[in-house]
Amino acid sequence: MSDRRNLITDVAGIRVGNAHNEALASGVTVALFDGPTTASWVAVGGGPAARDTGCLEPDTVAEGVDAIVLSGGSGFGLDAAGGVQAWLRAHERGFLVGSVRVPLVPQAICFDLLNGGDKDWGRYPPYRELGYAACEAISEDFALGTVGGGYGATTVNLKGGLGSASAVTANGFTVGAMVVVNAIGSAVIDSGPHFWAAGYEVEAEFGGLGLPSHVRPEMRPMHWKGGPQPATTIAIVATDAILDKAMAKRLAMAAQTGLAKGLRLSHALFDGDTVFAAATGRKPLVDRYNDIIEIGATAADCLARAIARGVYEATALPFPESLPAWRDKFGRSS
Repeated sequence: MSDRRNLITDVAGIRVGNAHNEALASGVTVALFDGPTTASWVAVGGGPAARDTGCLEPDTVAEGVDAIVLSGGSGFGLDAAGGVQAWLRAHERGFLVGSVRVPLVPQAICFDLLNGGDKDWGRYPPYRELGYAACEAISEDFALGTVGGGYGATTVNLKGGLGSASAVTANGFTVGAMVVVNAIGSAVIDSGPHFWAAGYEVEAEFGGLGLPSHVRPEMRPMHWKGGPQPATTIAIVATDAILDKAMAKRLAMAAQTGLAKGLRLSHALFDGDTVFAAATGRKPLVDRYNDIIEIGATAADCLARAIARGVYEATALPFPESLPAWRDKFGRSS
């Protein structure tokens, strides 16, 4: 792990920027690609909300996208992609139509409107400006936890947040994941401290506690956010392999299993559970079918790890009745 960041930016061709508003208790994360990048998506939960995802389908004309956005704000947060488009247009990026460039910026949002922040923003929500600010902050290094699109994220019993992780396959393909953990359920077994994703942990990246010696039936209750409150865990997985859009969609499908590995529960009626998949096209496949299988399985593991890291690195919001952070309850394990 020492020669990598353990972030999605270990995949060549991706940089990430975060912006958030502390009073609003919400924010935006943008994955910006060095050039037009093959991407697709899959939404499995019953309450998704997204923008410009039609261009990600394998039968559409767009060959690549310029950025992907993960934002808070529920439907209001979909304005963030407009800010990212403005930044890309200023940098002469986008799909060329005659003499006009149109930046392609798919986006998914999570529901964080009931987390205690001040959502009385006036006529227009602030997410467009937050999207632009996130682009101004792009880097290969970025913080995790209560930042960006994960600033206002929660789970049923702990503060959620922005998580990321990476790995390398046997044939040398780099795979990464980035997730806003705003789950309807829990990332920890029972009331904690052990993470559901503990079996996939690398080098104590989220505390090194492992799994409990035995997960008894009474430690597997199904708790979820009460009432009609959407929760929407949203993610991006990426690889440096050369894939077409059909195989990028297959990668997104495979990566969805990482949500089930890292959370109890997932893919519920009030979940959005959207996963984007991007292939930056730096390396040709060596063993086409087996490489695709391994990249997908690795992406699912990375996503499960990223979920745990997002919760592990989070800090609590400073509002009455806010959920505690993992470290508030269990300290910094190593």
